[in-house]
Amino acid sequence: MSPNANSLHRSLGERIGHALVFELLALLICAPALALLLGKPLLQLGLLTLMFSLVAMLWNMLFNWLFDRAQERLGFRRDLWVRLCHAALFEAGLIVVLVPLAAWWLAIGLLEALLLDIGLILFFLPYTVAFNWSWDALRERWLRRQAGAATSAERFDCRA
Repeated sequence: MSPNANSLHRSLGERIGHALVFELLALLICAPALALLLGKPLLQLGLLTLMFSLVAMLWNMLFNWLFDRAQERLGFRRDLWVRLCHAALFEAGLIVVLVPLAAWWLAIGLLEALLLDIGLILFFLPYTVAFNWSWDALRERWLRRQAGAATSAERFDCRA
């Protein structure tokens, strides 16, 4: 199995770790920024951001699993165009759930919630692309190191 094919097979633990790191960084950036921009209490926006994160984490794991399956079947490479499509499709899926949630939580209209979500998308599209690209690059390095360590261990195994 080539390193690229191996890189498509991710454990549930890795998927959870990926989603947690992604959402934690986003929460640390978004909650204070939204509180400042909207003039609302940090606690209110922090809780909304946390709810958004929980929904997004579940969607992240499901969407990335589906994306990996699509890549296995269709055989495309994760170049910039694919990563941009990946980020756009991911965010479109979130709009369906998050706009009504924001409208309810902040007691605003759906149009205002949609505008808020558009603002978040303008942050999350480049954030998603950069985060996933970085994650994949770091993961690929880790996999190469693991493969190198296994090869080195096999060379020094006296039982062979």
